Amino acid sequence: MKKKTASIVWAFGIFLCAAAVETAGGTSVPETPAEFRGRPVRVGMINADLHAMYYAALFEAYNPLVLRDDPIGRGHAAYHYFFTHYNDPLKMTVRKAAGLRLVKIWDRNPALAENMSRIFDSHPQVCGSVEEVSDGVDVVFIADCNGEGKDHRELASPGLKKRVPTFIDKPLAYDLEDAEKIILLAGKGGTPLMSSSILEELPHVDRFRNRFAEIGYPEFGIIKGGGPTMAGQIHAILLALTLFGKGVESVECMGDSPLGIVRLSYGTRPDRPKSGVVLACDSGGTYEATYNVSAYSSRGAIHADDFGDYAFPLGAVRILENIREMASGGHAEESLFDRMREGVAVATAARLAQTEKRRVFLSEIAGPR
Repeated sequence: MKKKTASIVWAFGIFLCAAAVETAGGTSVPETPAEFRGRPVRVGMINADLHAMYYAALFEAYNPLVLRDDPIGRGHAAYHYFFTHYNDPLKMTVRKAAGLRLVKIWDRNPALAENMSRIFDSHPQVCGSVEEVSDGVDVVFIADCNGEGKDHRELASPGLKKRVPTFIDKPLAYDLEDAEKIILLAGKGGTPLMSSSILEELPHVDRFRNRFAEIGYPEFGIIKGGGPTMAGQIHAILLALTLFGKGVESVECMGDSPLGIVRLSYGTRPDRPKSGVVLACDSGGTYEATYNVSAYSSRGAIHADDFGDYAFPLGAVRILENIREMASGGHAEESLFDRMREGVAVATAARLAQTEKRRVFLSEIAGPR
C-alpha cells in the first residue's frame, strides 16, 4: 500500500505542507542528502552584503587575514566576531557549519560579488544575472543585512520557479501580501523554503525561556532593540514569538518612526502573557546590536543576558545547519500558522495601527490559518 507524505516549505525552523510525494510501505524516505553522495551542498548566494560575508565565513574556507583586511570592510566585520582570541589572529573562536560550499554569487553591484569571490577559497562564480544563481546549485541563499525585504519576492522567484530550495534572510517579505505570494509560489512546486532570524536560533533564547518557571509564567514581557527600520524590528518580533509564543490576536503601535513601539496582545489565551508583550524597537542605541528581554509576573521578574553580536554566530551556524538539512531533503513538521507568516503579519498590522492610531486585529489583514 502506498502512502502520501508531504513535501516541504520550511519556514523559521517549521515546515509547511506544500506538495505530495508517494513512498512505499507507508514510510517517508527523503532523498539521499547531497553531502552523503560525496559532495557538499552547493550554495548560490544572492546579494554580497554583510550578511552574505558573515554566513559564508561560517561555512566556507578562507584566509582569516584576507577576510580581516577586506578593502570594502564587510569581511572585517565578520572577522571581528569570529576571531576573538587576543593573541592569535588566525584562531577561529566560533563553530563552523560543515557540508556547504559557496559556488555562485550575484549582486547588483558586480564589484561586491567579485570581492567575495576573491576572499573565499571556493572562488564562487560571479553571475551576470539573478536568474543564473539558481542554475546548478542545491540551495539559493538570499542574504539581507540591512534591507526591509521589499525585493525578496523578485529575488526568490527565479529559483522557486525552478524548484530550487531557497533560504530568504529576514524578513521573509516586507508585508503579508508579498509573503503570501512567496509561500504560494513555493507551494505550487513543492519547493522547500526557509526564512529565519538569528535570534530565533540562539541557545541563549532557549535558556531564557526555560527560566520562565521561576516566575510561574510571564504575565508581561518587554523586548528592547531593533531600531527604526524593518531590518532590525523583524528580529524583535520573531524573538517575541519564539519566547512568548505564536497566536498574536492584535497589535498597537506608536512612536516617531514606523514600528517604534509595538504592543502585542494575545487576547484571553491562558498560555500567553495576559498583559501582552511590548517591543521597544526605536529606543536609543544598543551595545553591539544587543536585544534585551525581561519577563514579569506576580511572582517576580527575570532578565535575560544580552542577545548581541558576540552571541549571534551561534544562531547563524544553527541556521546554516537547518539550510543544509532542508537542501538535503529533511523531514517535515506541519504548522498551519507558523512564525514566518505571523512575524510579517504582525509588522503589517503594526504599520496600519500606527497610521490609523488604533488597535489592529491580525484577522483584519488575513484570515486565520
